[in-house]
Amino acid sequence: MYDRDVDVPRLTSGYRLSEKDLPPVLAEVTRRVSDATGTPFNSVGLNFYRDGRDSVAPHNDHLYEIVAAYPIALISLGATRRMTIRSKTKPRRILDLDLEDGSLLLMSYETQLHYDHGIPKTRSPIGPRISVALRVRPTMS
Repeated sequence: MYDRDVDVPRLTSGYRLSEKDLPPVLAEVTRRVSDATGTPFNSVGLNFYRDGRDSVAPHNDHLYEIVAAYPIALISLGATRRMTIRSKTKPRRILDLDLEDGSLLLMSYETQLHYDHGIPKTRSPIGPRISVALRVRPTMS
């Protein structure tokens, strides 16, 4: 977080689509979302939120880790969780979205420039959720 190593209050994993051990279901999900959006995703990130105590603080993706002009796709599986999107500059605007099971959210590259997004903790009893994040990452040399 903020270019420091800190404990992450959720479980995470990630793959490049070119990896040999990529689970076939992730390849299929990526193909379907790529077909629907016209975006050549090459990276899959997984976040497992076990309950309402797991979260991610407001942030934007590091711009050097994504390719300009391509969106980030978030697929939500499991319990509904609220995502908060807030502007970085005044006037402060806040949008709360309830990401339901099976929902797809596309965030443009420009969103990373002007807004932060996060999944806040909640005291309400809530079941597990997996977030599948598809990105176009720079090609590794």
